[in-house]
Amino acid sequence: MREPAFWHRPSSLLSQLLAPLGALYGAVSARRLMRKGLRAGVPVICVGNYGLGGVGKTPTVMALAGILRSLGETPVVLSRGYGGRLHGPLQVDAHRHTATEVGDEPLMMARTIPVIVSRQRAAGIAPARALGASVILLDDGFQNPALSKDVSLIVIDADRGLGNKRVFPAGPLRAPLSAQLSRTDALVIVGLGAAADGVAANINARGGLVLRAKLVPDDAPIAALRGRRVYAFAGIGDPARFFRSLRACGIDVAAERAFSDHHPFSQRDITELQEAAARDGLALVTTEKDLARLRNGESLKAFAQAVVPFAVTLAFDDEPALRSFLVERIAQARR
Repeated sequence: MREPAFWHRPSSLLSQLLAPLGALYGAVSARRLMRKGLRAGVPVICVGNYGLGGVGKTPTVMALAGILRSLGETPVVLSRGYGGRLHGPLQVDAHRHTATEVGDEPLMMARTIPVIVSRQRAAGIAPARALGASVILLDDGFQNPALSKDVSLIVIDADRGLGNKRVFPAGPLRAPLSAQLSRTDALVIVGLGAAADGVAANINARGGLVLRAKLVPDDAPIAALRGRRVYAFAGIGDPARFFRSLRACGIDVAAERAFSDHHPFSQRDITELQEAAARDGLALVTTEKDLARLRNGESLKAFAQAVVPFAVTLAFDDEPALRSFLVERIAQARR
């Protein structure tokens, strides 16, 4: 789904008209947040967000997995597998499964981290532990009460913040902000903007950890695209951020096309992209998440080989503070 533009405007008539529905949805969501979840038997670190849309959860999960491994832990990711048709529980095989089966984000993560997809999250505990998980990284699911969380780490975009701060469908929030803030242990602000400063101040006042982070592009795609004019396309939560990132790296973005998040690329999409790029002599570039969906079928795979994947890594400004926080909270969970 593509986020409505009015979600990110201070006020609009449509948002006001939808506010009663948002209040009803928010009341139900707040009540669900109060339920006690199942204990997994190992520490559970949830990486979530307050609203709908992309904020950088997947790069955050991958960065946390690397840090946990360096601390001697064995992290396993547990995901609902959004966009995939298989309910699981099952371990994602990056060489055998497709995004249509398990979802694009689990498929992308499974290249470097063990990932269990389970539509019912509680059912994913046993297979995760069978893989030797000493810590379960819960990908999304902050508002889902099925599992008890030992750490809830929220990711927020520094430029977009929380939009109009209204609850769905009047705005992007999945539950009233007050109910979510009270269950937040740590906040990761991705980017350099100031739109999340108010939330950061609230978390600080509650004694939570607030961290800044940035998405750092890999050297390989920058080198591959240097001196070339490109056609950038993306079907993620915030395609505009991807296009800005390319330009910030000095890449000449001559054309761009935004698709909805998790967009299932069709042969028509591929043909249109190929023809437009060939007509103007442009190199095609997209995100790793989009490339995961382009590997679905043989015809798409052939196209994917001609597309440059723009890989990024999340880097924390104060990683030592995060490491200390994780060590303390994991030890506390085990006690």
